[in-house]
Amino acid sequence: MNTAGKRILMAKTGLDGHWRGPTVVAKALRDAGFEVIMIGMARPEEVVQASVDEDVDLVGLNIGGHVDVAVRAIGMVRESRPEVPIFVGGVVPPHAKRKLEALGVEVYPPGSQLPDIVAAARRLTGLA
Repeated sequence: MNTAGKRILMAKTGLDGHWRGPTVVAKALRDAGFEVIMIGMARPEEVVQASVDEDVDLVGLNIGGHVDVAVRAIGMVRESRPEVPIFVGGVVPPHAKRKLEALGVEVYPPGSQLPDIVAAARRLTGLA
């Protein structure tokens, strides 16, 4: 399936320094043909600004257990770019998973399979 032109913003909302998960996910998305813009650790305002500046089709957040920061970022992205879907991953406690899903966000905690994340990116960007 052609993913050409579909852009995904990846950011970390926490300063935990754990990069393996987001890096592996970004590589899988690139291998699937997406253009991935990795901005690294970012405040919610920076996530919103990058989503606008880069004109992305999907925002991916590694929340690393920082649920309140992620919720704030999600709200700000939705306010600025309501048409852009969001998915999150990283350490997500069960209560937070329910909270995030209630906001309409797809959640991929540790152990999620890369083909499932890539399939979700295709679906969320209108390719599936």
